[in-house]
Amino acid sequence: MEAVAEAHWLVAGLGNPGEAYTETRHNVGFAVVERLAAESRAVFRSGLQRSRVAFIRFGNTPVLLVEPLTFMNLSGEPVAAYLAALGLPGTRLVVVHDDMDLPLGRLRIVGEAGAGGHRGVASVQVCLGSPAFPRVRIGIGRPGEAEDAAERVLSAFTAAEAVLAAEAIERAGAAVRSLVLEGLAAAMNRFNVRRPGPGLDPLERR
Repeated sequence: MEAVAEAHWLVAGLGNPGEAYTETRHNVGFAVVERLAAESRAVFRSGLQRSRVAFIRFGNTPVLLVEPLTFMNLSGEPVAAYLAALGLPGTRLVVVHDDMDLPLGRLRIVGEAGAGGHRGVASVQVCLGSPAFPRVRIGIGRPGEAEDAAERVLSAFTAAEAVLAAEAIERAGAAVRSLVLEGLAAAMNRFNVRRPGPGLDPLERR
């Protein structure tokens, strides 16, 4: 617990608990923090307000990773509890989550923005009383004409999509590290770029 109390940053990956949700689009936030923990050989353990946490370092910077286990709509409760326990401002919080408004695999870092219909982000904003915290948004693409939005976020990636998703999860981990170590502006300049990919028109390739 002493090491956890040293954390200078809180990184929250959003998702739903349970094996049934592990491979779904809505859980890419979980996938990112789990990747960061694995890279540091850190182990998750039970945390405050129905969550699990892992302690890592980016260089000399201590970071606490948190996965809310409250289901998406109540994600803000453990996040707010840890910010308060650590005495950190919202500017030292990074929330990582899926985003239907971005094409599959696209990343977007924002410093302050509305929830955009994402209930997990909305819960964090309500519990903190502010939208002023950095976020790493990971594109999962819009649902098709015959597909409901709820069905979209709770569906698994197809085999072809899984390749792009895995690349995005890896880049999102790097984006979190950049945001913590280099600052918001530098991370946005580095990662808020359009990447060439199959199916993108010439304008999207710029």
